[in-house]
Amino acid sequence: MKIVVIGGTGLVGSQVVHNLTEHGHEAVAAAPQTGVNTLTGEGLAEVLEGAQVVIDLSNSPSFAEEDVTNFFRTSTTNLLEAEKKAGVQHHVILSIVGADGIDSGYMRAKVVQEDLVKASGSGWSIVRSTQFFEFLASIADTATVDGVVHIAPVRFQPIASADVARFVGRTAAGTPLGTTIEIAGPETFGFDEIVRKHLASKGDTREVVADPSATYFGAALKDAELVPSGGEPLLGEVSYEQWRAAQA
Repeated sequence: MKIVVIGGTGLVGSQVVHNLTEHGHEAVAAAPQTGVNTLTGEGLAEVLEGAQVVIDLSNSPSFAEEDVTNFFRTSTTNLLEAEKKAGVQHHVILSIVGADGIDSGYMRAKVVQEDLVKASGSGWSIVRSTQFFEFLASIADTATVDGVVHIAPVRFQPIASADVARFVGRTAAGTPLGTTIEIAGPETFGFDEIVRKHLASKGDTREVVADPSATYFGAALKDAELVPSGGEPLLGEVSYEQWRAAQA
């Protein structure tokens, strides 16, 4: 199949394109640097010609609530309209575990994106993922106040981006699910525990404190919000230690 990957030059997107190509699909990376802009519509008609599937991995450059909401509303609307004209049969998006429960502007914007896809009348699949191992360092940086890292002591089940890419690609190559699936890493940690462990592995001596008032994407956290909500989530194959070894 021809599968267009919006955001196909990013961390997950580049791996999705590689995996799909290896499995015999015509995977096309679409991003502003390749001449495709979902906000303006530039290049959409051309890149979608002959495509059966679109994977949307795009993200807003700004996480301010108004900006990110406008991004996902405009981008998704433009994509879905262009897909109808091109005869695309399956629209796949990557979203976030807990998006409809965490009181954050970014999460609310992701739900706006999800709702637009669900209401599109086309074939669709939503893959909700937990946070990636690759972002542990930046999480620590944004949570640092006066040299101390403040992390909420809640459960956390991070996943390797390589596993995310495999699940997204597999979903895209299948028939539209018409529902939401959840993916997560194979291990559950305390959020502060894994951040502390990760910084230590990098020789970072910052203190990590378990702070119940610490926020995530600007929101206070309840214990179960960063882990799959129930049912049978799909679990990745790569453990944290395996991922760290691969990085080294």
